[in-house]
Amino acid sequence: MVGILVVDDEYLIADILCYALEDEGFMVVKASNGQKGLEVFERERPALIITDFMMPVMDGLEFAKAIRALPSVNHLPIILISGAQAHICMKRSNLFNAVLEKPFNIDSILATVRGLLAGN
Repeated sequence: MVGILVVDDEYLIADILCYALEDEGFMVVKASNGQKGLEVFERERPALIITDFMMPVMDGLEFAKAIRALPSVNHLPIILISGAQAHICMKRSNLFNAVLEKPFNIDSILATVRGLLAGN
C-alpha cells in the first residue's frame, strides 16, 4: 500500500484529504505543521507528500526545502495546496511537482496524486 503524508494545520482540510485518499486505497499519515511533518516523514517514509503553505512552526516552503535537502528522497513528489500563497510557489518547480489552489477539487487532487505516483 502506498503511503502519503498530508501536512496541514487545518484539521478539517487534512481530514477531508485523508478520507478521500484512504477511499482510493492509499495509506495516509498526517502532521499539523512542517516540523511535525519532518518527524512523521522520517518514521513513515511516504511515497508522496501533500502540504499546505501557511502553517505554524515551519511553513510548506521551508518543509519542502528540508525534504529536498535529503539526498535519498529529493525526487519524492510534493504537492502544495494553498490559498492566496499558491502563486508564490508555482514558480518553485524545483520544490513542488504540483501546486493546487484552495478551495480545491478533490477529484483534481486524486488525479494529480495518481499521475505523480505513476511517474507522469
